[in-house]
Amino acid sequence: MLDGTSSLLAHRLRNAGLLFLSLAFLPLDTLILFISFLFRTILPNEVEHRRREARQDHGFHPRTILVTGIGMTKGLVLARLFYEAGHDVVGADFEPDGALACGRVSRALRKFYRLQTPGISSASSPDMYIQNLLDIVTREKVDLWVSCSGVASAVEDGMAKEVVEKRTKCKAIQFDVHTTQILHEKHSFIQHTRDIGLNVPETHEITSRAEVERILRETPSGRKYIMKTIGVDDSVRADMTLLPKSSGVETSKHLARLKISAQCPWILQQYIRGKEYCTHSLVVNGEVKAFVACPSAELLMHYEALPAESPLSQAMLDFTKRYAANGGRGFTGHLSFDFMVEEGDEKAEDITLYPIECNPRAHTAVALFNGTTAVVDAYLSALDGAENRNGASDDNGNGTPATTQDPTTPVIHPAHHDKYFWIGHDLVTLVILPTSSLLFPLLPSGRSSSSASSTSVRTTLQDHAVFIRHVASPTWKDGTFQPWDPLPWWWLYHFYWPLRFWDCLVRGRKWSRVNVSTTKMFEC
Repeated sequence: MLDGTSSLLAHRLRNAGLLFLSLAFLPLDTLILFISFLFRTILPNEVEHRRREARQDHGFHPRTILVTGIGMTKGLVLARLFYEAGHDVVGADFEPDGALACGRVSRALRKFYRLQTPGISSASSPDMYIQNLLDIVTREKVDLWVSCSGVASAVEDGMAKEVVEKRTKCKAIQFDVHTTQILHEKHSFIQHTRDIGLNVPETHEITSRAEVERILRETPSGRKYIMKTIGVDDSVRADMTLLPKSSGVETSKHLARLKISAQCPWILQQYIRGKEYCTHSLVVNGEVKAFVACPSAELLMHYEALPAESPLSQAMLDFTKRYAANGGRGFTGHLSFDFMVEEGDEKAEDITLYPIECNPRAHTAVALFNGTTAVVDAYLSALDGAENRNGASDDNGNGTPATTQDPTTPVIHPAHHDKYFWIGHDLVTLVILPTSSLLFPLLPSGRSSSSASSTSVRTTLQDHAVFIRHVASPTWKDGTFQPWDPLPWWWLYHFYWPLRFWDCLVRGRKWSRVNVSTTKMFEC
């Protein structure tokens, strides 16, 4: 894997190679695009049929929905669901480096707006971003804003929610600033979870290397830890080094590489040996309205839902319900957790969950709700009744839940058992990189040196078989492609990403990896 220490030439060659790959597949993908358009024209379209049926219903009242983050899979999925249910959808997103978001060309959108990226400069301050959103809500007479933005604008979205709900009649599926800040930051999330009375792994906030070394010296034998930066730092996000290492010298060398200070704090968290899972849920007024759980990974690109009735899924749902209830009437937004479950505990009757992170925003796992239009009514329930506009909690102050979800209240789960992948990601990671590692073992690849050295014909063929299974299986579907709305898929691989790679090639910018589903580039 290329990183910040790799030569600029190597990075430029990789960008050039990916540009060539996009060009090579352009004829085939364009053919698929036109075939999809042709089929949509001559064959009955279930999505359009359901949309017409909904709008012709005498009692139906179409709403105007603003979905931000439309360039990411999660935003695109929700926009399509609202469109299918008969509503009018306005999309908005950032467009870094001038790369036009794939969601802007979706058939589901009535109109698209480019958002100004919030930053520290006066030209891109949070105030400008919030005003940008407020102008869209006012101009389009938006009834409901569904925030699907990324980690970079998490707090600003909380600020925007408070302004939008105070100045307009629009409701927002977004937590307020205070809640977002608590859940977004790893250390405050762990502390808040502990205060609620829920189980958490041992976690320490660290501001110096000396603190780390002291804790590691005092730790019980055999216990391991991992370190995570509290802020957003893509260059160290993938570092899952277990501490302490085999010797004190190696541990000290590793810590010396990390920029730890009071201005750049980290957390030292107990390592749980087991499997990782993630969840996505919609919470409205302290009640979980929709929920899904699935196996997770550090860079998750394959989504397969756990059975809703499984003990593990139920345990994570119960955790989420308790967390949501503690938030009170004003607790409305997307709530996603990352859990660790110890080995052998997944099927136990009494499962111990270790929450390690919370994402107070939509998760890409929402793609598993494709075709589940019932979730639209769950979102629209935010428009019912008198919601606390300031997002203030009704908590009684002693840490006990302010509300209790009625156990008979139905929670919506994905209606279908489809699994999701992204063909561009799989083509590179399961076909091109394994093949190049096998044929040219000395060339840098997307795999670590240890895995590259062990690459064999067997493992390469296994990777190829996984790719073929994903493409050929009717249960595996591309997260972006829909036959009735194919243009965003084509645009993603032949417009958006080529523009990003071209910009990096010209400017000499380095990146370690990309997430196709969230369109995030991890610069280094």
